Amino acid sequence: MNNAPCFDAAAEGPPGLVPGEFTLSRADFRQIASMLHADAGIHLPESKAALVYSRLAKRLRALGLASFRDYCALVAGNEGLDERQKMLAALTTNVTRFFREPHHFELLEKQVLPPLLDAARSGERVRLWSAACSSGQEPYSIALTILSLMPDAGRLDVKVLATDIDPNILAEAQRGVYSESVIDAVPAALRARWFTSLRGDHRRGAPKSYSVGEALRELVAFRELNLIGPWPMKGLFQAIFCRNVVIYFDEATQAKLWSRFAPMLSPGGRLYIGHSERISGPAAALFESEGVTAYRLRRGAGA
Repeated sequence: MNNAPCFDAAAEGPPGLVPGEFTLSRADFRQIASMLHADAGIHLPESKAALVYSRLAKRLRALGLASFRDYCALVAGNEGLDERQKMLAALTTNVTRFFREPHHFELLEKQVLPPLLDAARSGERVRLWSAACSSGQEPYSIALTILSLMPDAGRLDVKVLATDIDPNILAEAQRGVYSESVIDAVPAALRARWFTSLRGDHRRGAPKSYSVGEALRELVAFRELNLIGPWPMKGLFQAIFCRNVVIYFDEATQAKLWSRFAPMLSPGGRLYIGHSERISGPAAALFESEGVTAYRLRRGAGA
């Protein structure tokens, strides 16, 4: 998901029935919305009925189903677990880019990483987490920031954990191949050093693309993870990026998630969130602002 699951405002329609090839009843919509909330914590208001129709009608055609009622029956049963994952992927759009919200990476480079990397040279463990990493641009941007300060970081105990709920987008992230237009946000010096140009494809007339280099790739570990499910990680993180995801959850789920992040951070650890998000609930008292949508765990808070 992420770096953000986002809904297309242009596809919104009135609540209730949506005219079209298939009938989407209000009951069908509410069942789909309930499953999406149960599986991913995403709140889907009835104003998104047209979006649900446009995204899932393709799945009905692919499966040869006659109605949304039949589709709901399929994804609600044990035999429809694979299709339920496809439904989740269809209803979320992974919007991300390299060095999105650049002020976060400036703080990371100038304030957060220098003492952490000094500690890493003394044998200490450094961990950063990209929660809802989408197609990989966020965790690779974190790793690029590390490499810009410590080119030999791969030899030390420094890692970026990158997680997402969608196994298909994770596979894309692990592949680490991006078009020239996507990679354009990466500074030229970093692009030249840490990416490989795939010139063969370019010669055949395809758009020029770049592959993540080995030194960059080895800093990032990709894992499938549902943010509202169990978290198997045992160690603490010095920084967590969870940006432009929580906004799609209801208030109770948001507050619960913020509270879960605090004990996952080491003393003074940082939490970076999306530009439209704010830390809410009891967790708000655990963090102090360190700039726009950047927070530091207060002394004595957390684990």
